[in-house]
Amino acid sequence: MKKIHLLAALLIAASGLQAQTKMSAREAAIKIADRILASTTYEFKNTKTGETYKSLKKVPFSMDVKVNCKYNNWHYTNGVTNIALMELADKTGDKKYDDYVLRNMNFVFNEGNLEYFKKQYDTAMKEGGWNAVRKLSWHMIFRNKRLDDNGPMGASLIDLQMKHPNKAFLDYINVTDEHLRYAEPRLADGTIARIWPHINTIWADDAFMAISFLARMGEFTGDNRYFDDAANQVLNYTRYLWCPEKQIYYHCYHTDNKEHGVAHWSRANGWIFMAQADLLSRMPKDHPLREAVIENFRQQASGVARYQGKNGLWHQLLDKEDSYEEITGTAMFVFGIARGVKEGWLHPDFIYVAEQGLKGMMKKITDNGDVTAICVGTGIMPSATFYYNRPTQTNDPMGEGPVLRALIEMIDAPRYTEIKAEEQYDKIVIKK
Repeated sequence: MKKIHLLAALLIAASGLQAQTKMSAREAAIKIADRILASTTYEFKNTKTGETYKSLKKVPFSMDVKVNCKYNNWHYTNGVTNIALMELADKTGDKKYDDYVLRNMNFVFNEGNLEYFKKQYDTAMKEGGWNAVRKLSWHMIFRNKRLDDNGPMGASLIDLQMKHPNKAFLDYINVTDEHLRYAEPRLADGTIARIWPHINTIWADDAFMAISFLARMGEFTGDNRYFDDAANQVLNYTRYLWCPEKQIYYHCYHTDNKEHGVAHWSRANGWIFMAQADLLSRMPKDHPLREAVIENFRQQASGVARYQGKNGLWHQLLDKEDSYEEITGTAMFVFGIARGVKEGWLHPDFIYVAEQGLKGMMKKITDNGDVTAICVGTGIMPSATFYYNRPTQTNDPMGEGPVLRALIEMIDAPRYTEIKAEEQYDKIVIKK
């Protein structure tokens, strides 16, 4: 009898896995997005008393009041998720995803809400400095010191502003533009860098933090200077971070001691790849640096494809198969490759890589639309052990945005089985 029960349990488990892996990209994207919409509360909470509020208009001032839902936070990860949700609205024609992003931003830019948290911010700066500020909701809006504060959130606001013009959105976009042009740390050659962990450290992550905004500003304003800057960031980051022996990027480069970091971190490589896809999607066809960016994109696609694991996923450390399989880097590679094939930047064969990546991703997405195997936020340390031991989490914008973008891009991607070798040959011959 026990054997029968065990067999039944195994069959149930197997059927659950099968259902999971058979879910389509469209179905998975909608389940994830609908879960996010359903769990967003638009509330504030006094963490000391437990009281919750829908509005701060008549709430007595307290340093204990915070935003009650992670999807209402001001953070670069929510910027990526907002971009993805607007892309889902465009792909499916369902405006509720657009409406959600608009509601989120109206919630943030509500004058009373902003005033309340600005008062918190000013109080914390006066009494406790930066360490006190970090504990506050929306502190990144007022800090505005680095691309994590304003890059992808500003980028998502540009997408929203083009659909739903709003003076408050435009004002913030202009503030971010001014910061990126005049205040963001750069090397003498214009490459964006950070002041830590060493002075003028180049982080691969910042390729997306900057280019997501620059590319959209170019599209929004029609000013080619934004595309010039974005393209030069891509090419300079490759000059500093590319490892020709392994054909992938390092996570960082310290300009003070002229040393690369220890890791070929998956998500860092993903940020650069997704940034290039975003740029090429908006860059004028006749831009003088377009072909150089396309060649750079092809080089990275070819490099990362070599490190795809047997389950379709990429590892936390691309060149270390004993590091865990991780979904955010995988999602960024799937997104970029699918976009590249559809736009003609990559050979059609590359869609096979994206398909295998999608299969791997599906094993990390539950039937309820829960996204697992998301590496937490990761800084830079001079030890591979740091990257090996980074925890993973479930259902966080850190991973949900990239995963959604990959799923959306795969909805209408060509199937590898539909591409015949003869047709590929004909296209190549005709093109020549």
